[in-house]
Amino acid sequence: MLDKIALGGGCHWCTEAVFQSLKGVTEVAQGYVASNAEHTRFSEAVIVHFNPKALPLEVLIDVHLQTHKSTSNHSMRSKYRSAIYTYSEMQHQEALRILQELQAQFALPIITKVMPFKAFKASRDALQNYYYNDPKKPFCERFITPKLNLLLEQFSKHTKTTTLKYLQDESHKT
Repeated sequence: MLDKIALGGGCHWCTEAVFQSLKGVTEVAQGYVASNAEHTRFSEAVIVHFNPKALPLEVLIDVHLQTHKSTSNHSMRSKYRSAIYTYSEMQHQEALRILQELQAQFALPIITKVMPFKAFKASRDALQNYYYNDPKKPFCERFITPKLNLLLEQFSKHTKTTTLKYLQDESHKT
């Protein structure tokens, strides 16, 4: 049985590539997510469809926190809201529990908010699968490839072998 959760934190091009690279993820929808109250404005995010037996929610949230500035309240937070958007009250409570447990891994407080998912607008087609369509773009090499390398270092057992092969193949091209 598949589950889904929406995650926002950094550029959705980066976030999309990170979660596309994980075993157990079946689909990543890149775009903009809105929640409720003061968070009704859309912010860059992805919806991750995953098999929780192959990839537990704890791992997804850990990957999310490690691959964006989850302890930094910078000036671009309205565009890059650090958030976990949940689809049920049970998922909401589980995400809060996981964040509390993972806080021990960080020297600074995690600023990531857990909030209900309300709406999604997909990015335009030309931006979908941004990294894997052309990893040699300067943006990809500067921002996304380092995140994928971190993923391979810290979460290798959850990373698709095709991701490792892809990065190795790309590093030998001129």
